[in-house]
Amino acid sequence: MLLEYLKFILYGLIQGFTEFIPVSSTAHLKVISELLGFDDPGSSLSAIIQLGSVIALVCYFRNDIFKFRHQSPINIFDYFLNLKLLRSIFIGTIPIIFLGASIKLFFPYFFDNILRSNLSIALVSLFMAMFMYFAEISKKGSISLYNHKYSDSFLIGFSQAFAVIPGFSRSGITISTALISGWNRADAARFSFLLGIPAISLAAFVELIFSVNKLSTYSILPLFFGFVSTFLSSLFAIDFLLKYISSNGLKLFIIYRVLFGILILLNI
Repeated sequence: MLLEYLKFILYGLIQGFTEFIPVSSTAHLKVISELLGFDDPGSSLSAIIQLGSVIALVCYFRNDIFKFRHQSPINIFDYFLNLKLLRSIFIGTIPIIFLGASIKLFFPYFFDNILRSNLSIALVSLFMAMFMYFAEISKKGSISLYNHKYSDSFLIGFSQAFAVIPGFSRSGITISTALISGWNRADAARFSFLLGIPAISLAAFVELIFSVNKLSTYSILPLFFGFVSTFLSSLFAIDFLLKYISSNGLKLFIIYRVLFGILILLNI
């Protein structure tokens, strides 16, 4: 019984830390679990504990989300900035809805058997290390939450759609795409997280709907501990990444992704 609790807490910690740090939560949930001799949590369990990350996002960015309540007629600039952000997030969410729905409806077995394989995860991880490297060496940009265009939002949202493939990392590919497109580091990370609120929420709820028959196989209390550990580790990861990337960039995560990909290939 104790092992069951520890397993779910571990799942939650992996999910929380790696959902927002650009290293891919799905890949780590599968690979680390296998290395430790645990079962692959699979998409259904991942979706349940992923809700802890969603709640952490909403809590961390609650001031951004509920800012409309505090707007005064005098503060018209902030009003239009928030309206623009809402539209940008909506535009950026469209691609992942279409791609995610297409894979889930038409290619579910290909996703589980091929894209979730260790070989695929390793190759994607190495590819993402190269992509993040190009983002890191790209010229420092001036695009921000204040002056970005809706085309910028769509491009980042289009890249986010690839995060349905294990190993890509939603935060990794969106932040990197933003940097290559000319965003400054701080706002690239912030927009990535704000864009993730509907994307992660939709992914979790859709997966729950498709996996509703499996929910009864999980013990409620261990699952609750996993959910809480996801929430707490997600809060830490969000705060860490926003502060770290602004001053340090992606170098540390690039090195990690190369080592992670090679480690997987050596153990296939």
